[in-house]
Amino acid sequence: MKHVTDIQIRQYAVEFGTRQIDVQTLALPDGNMVTSPPAGQLLTFLMKTLGASRVLEIGTYTGYSALAMALAVPPGGRLVALDASEEWTAIARRYWQEAGVADRIALKLGDAVASLKRLLAEEGEATFDFTYIDADKENYDAYYEYSLRLTRPGGLICFDNMFWGRSVADPQDHSVETVALRNLNLKIRDDERVDMSMLPLGDGMTLVRRRS
Repeated sequence: MKHVTDIQIRQYAVEFGTRQIDVQTLALPDGNMVTSPPAGQLLTFLMKTLGASRVLEIGTYTGYSALAMALAVPPGGRLVALDASEEWTAIARRYWQEAGVADRIALKLGDAVASLKRLLAEEGEATFDFTYIDADKENYDAYYEYSLRLTRPGGLICFDNMFWGRSVADPQDHSVETVALRNLNLKIRDDERVDMSMLPLGDGMTLVRRRS
């Protein structure tokens, strides 16, 4: 049997396990900092299965994941994207415009926790069907708590980078980001407010379903 490398199987998964339009590949300047194509495919699959029309994204970068999800939003739906960088999201806006989904995305720049507070005050609880979180790891717990309030019962919350380069399983790693993720992984596992599933996809994805 021929040896197949991890890189080869990842390439196979992209070629045969995803459906991408050309502009999506342009939003992938750094594979270490954006959602992978298979993960983006999973997000849109989950959205369609759930029938999600109201989507929240915390952490946008160059817009790949927002673009993938916006393409899956049904007519009349919308995606609210939160990010702190005007520079990176300017690139995202260009791709969204080229893909014809800019009118479905409301980008809110600034501190994400502050933006979440405003969303909660302005739109109330249970506003969103689906929430995707891929931002600064030390604030993941705060994002989790706000997302539980903003996502409707039965809705999904998806976290990326829950392995953090495998560091969460390294007892010698005590960096701020690693400890924050390690604590959140434990919290989610034992949280009776939700159903959960951790997937060894990419850098680790955790799916959370808010109970009633």
